Amino acid sequence: MFDLESVFKGKTVALLGAGVSNMPLAALAAPLAKELVVRDRKSPAELGDVAEKLLSLGARLVTGEGYLDGIEEDIVFRSPGIRPDLPPLEEARARGSVITSEMELFLSAHPCPIFAVTGSDGKTTTTTLVSKLLMPAGRVFLGGNIGEPLLHRLPMIKPSDAVAVELSSFQLMTVDAEIDAAAITNISPNHLNWHTGMEEYIDAKAHVLRRAGRAVLNYDNEITRSLADRLEPGVPVTWFSLRPIPDEAVRPDFSRVWLDGAVIYSEFPGEGKKTVMTRGDIRLPGLHNTANYMTAIALTHGMTTDERILAVARSFGGVEHRLEFVRELGGVTYINGSIDSSPTRTAAALSALENRPVVLIAGGYDKHIPYEPLADAVFGSGVRALVLTGDTAAAIKKAVTAHPKYEAAVKSGFVMTENPDFDGAVADAASLAKPGDTVLLSPASASFDHFKNFEERGRHFKDLVNRMR
Repeated sequence: MFDLESVFKGKTVALLGAGVSNMPLAALAAPLAKELVVRDRKSPAELGDVAEKLLSLGARLVTGEGYLDGIEEDIVFRSPGIRPDLPPLEEARARGSVITSEMELFLSAHPCPIFAVTGSDGKTTTTTLVSKLLMPAGRVFLGGNIGEPLLHRLPMIKPSDAVAVELSSFQLMTVDAEIDAAAITNISPNHLNWHTGMEEYIDAKAHVLRRAGRAVLNYDNEITRSLADRLEPGVPVTWFSLRPIPDEAVRPDFSRVWLDGAVIYSEFPGEGKKTVMTRGDIRLPGLHNTANYMTAIALTHGMTTDERILAVARSFGGVEHRLEFVRELGGVTYINGSIDSSPTRTAAALSALENRPVVLIAGGYDKHIPYEPLADAVFGSGVRALVLTGDTAAAIKKAVTAHPKYEAAVKSGFVMTENPDFDGAVADAASLAKPGDTVLLSPASASFDHFKNFEERGRHFKDLVNRMR
């Protein structure tokens, strides 16, 4: 039995970063640790109420540019956004500090069956679906990169429960833990401002498979398909695909979930080919959500029922900030897709809107990823106007104007404008929209240029839209 108390008791503990994932951890560690030190680049004044809360717990704050200097605590919890190979952390290891993270410790505890989801796109919706499809004897806990830390919940989790966890590449960099079943939705260029390159990004995602009991992989994505070769011998794979999967790709211990026409089928060892449901049964629009469902169905096989799958598909209306309907005003529909932080996510959102006339708001924090796929999506869909904002506006504009369809689109009425002010960009999009149009916030970029996270960006967008008259 994992003894969480022994991790902290009598030890000096450092938390790197005073973010969401570390606040419950601070409350957990404070009464047990010999000393709790919280290190953050922001000053106490910038941390505000968070600093006051930490001080009330008895924590010592180390802040400012040198917040990582002189780390010598016994156990150090790294926030996901802090690279594990930074020189101050390497120096701390050399001095004997144990460097870990909230998620590493939770996964190593393995309190019950764990179902993990990672990938470039679709993680949050898929993980949420997994939590809804799971039917363990006990409860289902949902958390991880989805915004809910899990370590502080460890004392209440029983072996009969189950965990659905979303994992980012940041979290997975140093994870080496047993996971009952792990899925990778897809892999495309992302977070290349943080990772050293695409190879490291792929390797980080593949860490989820290191000690997985079963792997669920996207057969349609060349990178995820190739990851089957990295698995330990005897680890079964469930492929999922938006088209029929060749028989030769399915070894005797493998299985598959696939779309053929409008019907989703599955084939698991000893069960034969089964009809799961049709696309029409899925309330969420878009082929990408069909893929999300197939991932969740594959991951929860043996832990759900056909009746449960149908009930969830017909009732689940989606997660906030993912093609979220905001309102209709003057014949114009406003949709919040603030979660769309990469070109492939925006492409999927546009595909789900099925060529309806769109005024697209795009741009944000620069993760140094290519925007040619976004230009392809813009000219392959119903986008008739593009409003750019944020740090990536210039990069998106360059990709769009260089596209071979750009000049013809302009002659046909395509409009592209730029406004560095987010509020102004939303107002510009509203002024460009005509009755029957959809104004879609789908930035194809992260939010950190002007917002704390995509949730803040999405809620600000909804507030602006709901105040329009």
